[in-house]
Amino acid sequence: MSEEHSVRIEPHARTLRLAAGQSVLEAALAAGLNLPHSCKSGHCGSCRARLVAGQIRYPHGRPLGITAEEEARGGVLLCQARATSDLAVEARLVASVADVEIKTLPARIARLTPLAPDVMQVLLRLPSVERLRFHAGQYLDVLLEGGRRRSFSIASPPHDSELIELHVRRVSGGGFTERLFAAAAGAQGAGALTAGSLLRIEGPIGQFSYRAGVSPVIMIAGGTGFAPLKSMLRHVLETGIERDIHFYWGAREARDLYEETRVLEWQRRQPRLRYTAVLSAPEAGAGTHRRSGWVHEAVLADHERLEDFEVYAAGPPAMIEAIRASFPARGLPDGRLYFDSFDYAPDAGKGRPASAAKASR
Repeated sequence: MSEEHSVRIEPHARTLRLAAGQSVLEAALAAGLNLPHSCKSGHCGSCRARLVAGQIRYPHGRPLGITAEEEARGGVLLCQARATSDLAVEARLVASVADVEIKTLPARIARLTPLAPDVMQVLLRLPSVERLRFHAGQYLDVLLEGGRRRSFSIASPPHDSELIELHVRRVSGGGFTERLFAAAAGAQGAGALTAGSLLRIEGPIGQFSYRAGVSPVIMIAGGTGFAPLKSMLRHVLETGIERDIHFYWGAREARDLYEETRVLEWQRRQPRLRYTAVLSAPEAGAGTHRRSGWVHEAVLADHERLEDFEVYAAGPPAMIEAIRASFPARGLPDGRLYFDSFDYAPDAGKGRPASAAKASR
């Protein structure tokens, strides 16, 4: 199982080397080939491709994101697939993010600001000679020791990239996030990450990105899924909004709506933006813009038909799966649902954190 293999990826006409134990997706991203993907954990199915030749294995058995029938027809999930021979796969092209280059860069922490007891705003400054070109909605990886990495959505917009903004939710037992929160808690030690600490990042990555258009838009955030949608909202609000946008933010409690004051100010200044908060554990005295329940159900209650809309959703897998299951029945075409499914990945391995308690990817 330790033998290295090659993979031919079509229609990109690229041949890559796969290190022992490396997934096809990891190898592609490391080579700057931004293949379709989302959760990186085998749940969402976004990285589904067709196995043209060769044999693969899954380290934990067939992932939840692909059925036995799809697998029998040659389907494969690239984020989990490990090669046991040389491979050829056919993957989808994503033109909207093909014009940005994935770079590995040093980045210094410019400022750490608590947004909530368990959410930290991290502002990164790149070297003066470097700029990170990205599309609103994409993410980057923070590269850690031993080949580990943590993925975080970029919350700042492309036109304001002097400082790269991340939203990091504290993960219990997560080595990287504990180091970020250590200084805020008054802890001392060589491992604490503070303003001035140097990181290595890789990005931009991902196909979740804003598309210009004229159709009305529904944006849905779950927890710190707000981060990539903040990038999109700032992008359209500050460069000229041309369409109606209804932004829904789902969370457990009001304190989890950690930048709601900013969103309400956006709504006050821009009549084409509407905002609704949906709390699964509502508090007494919630404002008129707040509802109780599940965020996807609030969208369905407000919109009888969805065929005229584009939908952008970012949040935990359960929220994304509920949207994918219910919105097409209301007329939403497949090509108008853009999503980023956040799923946890432990600090001990490569992958992306997420969900309602995630560190923004």
